[in-house]
Amino acid sequence: NAGFAERLESENITFIGPPGAAIRAMGSKSESKRIMQAAGVSVVPGYHGENQDAGFLKQKANEIGYPVLIKAVLGGGGKGMRIVEKAEDFDMMLESSRREATKSFGDDNVLVEKYLTTPRHVEVQVFADTLGNAVHLFERDCSVQRRHQKIIEEAPAPHLLPEVRKKLGDQAVAAAKAVNYVGAGTVEFIMDHDTQQFYFMEMNTRLQVEHPVTEMVTNTDLVQWQLEVAAGNPLPATQDQIHCVGHAFEARIYAENPDNGFLPDTGHLVHLQTPIPSSDVRVETGVETGDSISVYYDPMIAKLVVRGNDRQAALRVLRKALDEYQVVGLHTNIDFLKRLARSPDFISGDVETGFINKHLDELFPRATDPSPAAVAQAALAFIIDSNIKAAMQTGAGGLLSPWAGVDSFRINALGIQTVSLMFGEQTYSVSVSVAKEKVYSVAIYKNAAEGTSSPSANKAMVKIAEFENVRPSWVAAPGGIGSTSGSGQLCALIGDRLCKSNVVFSKESTITVFDQGKMAVFELPRPDYMDDDVGAGPGSVTAPMSCKIVQVLVGAGEEVAQDTPLVVLEAMKMEHVIKAPKAGKVVEVYYKVGDLVDEGKSLVAFEETESP
Repeated sequence: NAGFAERLESENITFIGPPGAAIRAMGSKSESKRIMQAAGVSVVPGYHGENQDAGFLKQKANEIGYPVLIKAVLGGGGKGMRIVEKAEDFDMMLESSRREATKSFGDDNVLVEKYLTTPRHVEVQVFADTLGNAVHLFERDCSVQRRHQKIIEEAPAPHLLPEVRKKLGDQAVAAAKAVNYVGAGTVEFIMDHDTQQFYFMEMNTRLQVEHPVTEMVTNTDLVQWQLEVAAGNPLPATQDQIHCVGHAFEARIYAENPDNGFLPDTGHLVHLQTPIPSSDVRVETGVETGDSISVYYDPMIAKLVVRGNDRQAALRVLRKALDEYQVVGLHTNIDFLKRLARSPDFISGDVETGFINKHLDELFPRATDPSPAAVAQAALAFIIDSNIKAAMQTGAGGLLSPWAGVDSFRINALGIQTVSLMFGEQTYSVSVSVAKEKVYSVAIYKNAAEGTSSPSANKAMVKIAEFENVRPSWVAAPGGIGSTSGSGQLCALIGDRLCKSNVVFSKESTITVFDQGKMAVFELPRPDYMDDDVGAGPGSVTAPMSCKIVQVLVGAGEEVAQDTPLVVLEAMKMEHVIKAPKAGKVVEVYYKVGDLVDEGKSLVAFEETESP
């Protein structure tokens, strides 16, 4: 905020950041491009002027040629940014971009640029002091993105030609000097994937989210550098003293559902366990177990930063750390990041901003059934934990009373406990029998078309696995089924593998098993008497997340074609357009602009048009 920086200066207070003039010049995407053009730096073809008439902007888009990119002049973080594939979509996308820009930056001015179809996003960390010194601390690659927001960053950028790397650094420093910059800044470039030709895109006049990867490879503390510069001291290092050693990645941990278009998620953090920090692993977060993630803030809940001697070594550290990350209570992108870090093309460094769309089958595989060992662990943990808690509820001495036992002990008979678990649409029935003290047999059945039928179960159930001589050890944390949350660690020899897993219970009657870096979430069947009839009926469109209504585009009685925009929602500072799944007639619109809506609530009811 240039005005804030200038007000501090007028009050004789030192601002830890650049002067107001530099913020104003580089904070505006259009103004910064004019400065770069004057300095001889190439910029992306487009319109960066002051005429903001919608018709004029559409005319410029037609001249540039589709696809084009609409960007908020004061934007950042993908907010106020829209790709327009064809002319008939321009007006709606422009309105959406302006609304989002106004909410995020208090300014609805935009620019229109040619959209490169296979770009890389490469940025350079720069630093300057009040004595006229300016340096760069090498580049970062931030190409893998969703909704124009970064998911994973790395330093240095893979496969850059040495001459391109040098030119990037030189031009970034020149950009900083052109506006008499002071402090930390990031000069962002868009680069052609094939030719490595790059264009100035914008400058962020602050320390960025992904700055830790630069610190990891340059052995610097950039916050300390900011303080030194603000104190009037020279930069802590000259350009020839700054070296890039090793490789680093930052994975952004988002509360979102990648399988549902990366829509943000809200909810309660029932369980949170992060990798153990070390010299090669940093976890930067502001949340902990018990916190709530609301609709009002950005969905990023943590940054996982790792380092290795080279890119492959750093990837191994990243994969291990992601396997150790555990979150229960809401959707996250952790499993998606695991798949990304194991993608052959990502491992080879073949990255560009369209990476996700080009690897959909690999990054979004069809859901697979949990392993029989995971099913057995969920059942064992639930039964043992429930038995212990039930016995403890009898009061003092209850654990010693034979009448308090709920562990299926029978005189002259084999005690059996059965629990039903659901994994998606699949139902499992798990029978746990007591062979002798603390030794169990586990039989697993599911509703499938083949296998050996269980004589004691539903005829549709078939046995898929059986484990003998299971000797589980269960260490429970406070809580458990029936309380707000709880967890514990289960150790058991299941089959030929010694399993050591964390198992988490939540009040929604879910059981989450973390085993060997994989997560399996089971649900206890919901009793029939708890079901209600208030679900969405046929022909209704529901809210994919908790949100606020920002625009209603249709009214009752209107005929709509498939993919017609119906409602615009806002959640976590981003807008989402809800479209008609089929052609039909709008019967009712349930909410108005400004209403807050819970996930799963019906937004619009319509009658499907019968096919001729």
